[in-house]
Amino acid sequence: MYKALVGKQLRSTQLATARGNLWEGAVRSSKTISSIMVWLRYVRVGPAGPLLMVGKTERTLKRNIIDPIIEMVGTKRCVYKAGAGEVILLGRRIYIAGANDERAAEKIKGLTLAGAYMDEVTTYPETFFSMLGTRLSVDGAQWFGTTNPEGPNHWLKKKFLDRARFHLKRDGTTAESSDPAAIDINRFSFSLDDNPYLPAAYVANLKIEYQGLFYRRYVLGEWCLAEGVVYDMFSEARHVVDVVPVIDRWMCVGLDYGTINPFSALLVGVGNDSRLYAASEYRHDSRSARRQLTDAEYSEGVQQWLAAYEHQGVTGVTPQWILVDPSAASFMTQLWADGVPGVAKADNDVKDGIRSVSVALGSNLLSVHRSCKGLLSELPNYAWDEKAAANGTDQPLKVDDHSVDALRYALHSTSHEWRGLIRPKLKEVAA
Repeated sequence: MYKALVGKQLRSTQLATARGNLWEGAVRSSKTISSIMVWLRYVRVGPAGPLLMVGKTERTLKRNIIDPIIEMVGTKRCVYKAGAGEVILLGRRIYIAGANDERAAEKIKGLTLAGAYMDEVTTYPETFFSMLGTRLSVDGAQWFGTTNPEGPNHWLKKKFLDRARFHLKRDGTTAESSDPAAIDINRFSFSLDDNPYLPAAYVANLKIEYQGLFYRRYVLGEWCLAEGVVYDMFSEARHVVDVVPVIDRWMCVGLDYGTINPFSALLVGVGNDSRLYAASEYRHDSRSARRQLTDAEYSEGVQQWLAAYEHQGVTGVTPQWILVDPSAASFMTQLWADGVPGVAKADNDVKDGIRSVSVALGSNLLSVHRSCKGLLSELPNYAWDEKAAANGTDQPLKVDDHSVDALRYALHSTSHEWRGLIRPKLKEVAA
């Protein structure tokens, strides 16, 4: 399954000799496999002492790193102990930890470490990363990490990568810093094209899916600002339809709860053409209506909207899921009390959610019916917050974002169900 490392992949493993070694760049560019090979070598021959493996969460660490290691070395040489906070790798006990919030630094206080492996480093709080550096106190200790690029003002880039002693660049050239204040970090930058084993059709399809900000970061491997319109791939000509085809499955409703702000719900289905359709919208703006509704009234409104929706001669739909803004606890309670089926908390990860919507739009998998006026008014104007970007944070402006949030809840919470619909397009791209 795993092929021999070549080119920049192999070169990076030979150059990972600094105290800190970071593989950064595009998705599927072979950062992870290169770093894993170095980590396996370090586990075997590195200095004695406790080791640590870190992910944004323990779950993502297992999925992204531990599971591939198990595939490579087998279940006898890599034993993951769920709940125990450790993995036995090549006979060596390694602590594991998640670092998804500011409290994470407390998990490693007091440790004395001989080495560490870090996945998705840009997702960690700076406090955790700084604390980990102080814990690597065994003579000869090294750390190894991977990450996708973020904004150029992210703490990892400004405070560490820009001060790295050595850089293997995306174009294959190298640079060594002569600054006496340079940090003992070797930085390896990858673009999607650095993985020669990816099928050409797969690469071409990724380049179609990821557009704008996500293309620059996840295909080219650039550290670039989140600026301008969020969904710059949206086009009325491409994405707006007057007719919704036969729907094979009404997948979900994405619902953004509002009292003073607009309340918005979007009905999303999978058509018989294996594409996604935002088919209908329920929206109430208390400001323009000059009347604020109660939870019970909103619940009744949503139910009546779904019961009255007519499509292909059939009136009434029952979506599989009603995915609600997770902060709207009282409204979810009202829906449950009213016997509405399929009610669940939406996944509210903003940046990953925006990426899911961008993939659906960029791959031309999603169409929006012209009746969804709130959504269509918001999509072209939904913009990144440039002040936040200047401070190293990616976040959209909280202005006119109610229907786009509802769409994000719907698509990101169900991405595991529809991402496979993109795969048949690989043959079209290759043709």
